[in-house]
Amino acid sequence: MSPRTGRPKIDKPKTIEVKARIDEETNEKLMKYCKENQLSRTDVVRMGIEKVLEHK
Repeated sequence: MSPRTGRPKIDKPKTIEVKARIDEETNEKLMKYCKENQLSRTDVVRMGIEKVLEHK
């Protein structure tokens, strides 16, 4: 029998989805930041969460 194929298991799967409503101006700023820094919106949100938690 051949070994299992497919994606390998990861240590910390990202299974939680977070949604937020933002205004057009904030979205434009977010998209500009993402484009300039070659990051996804999700990456920026994760970075923001970590930054807030650092200041606890």
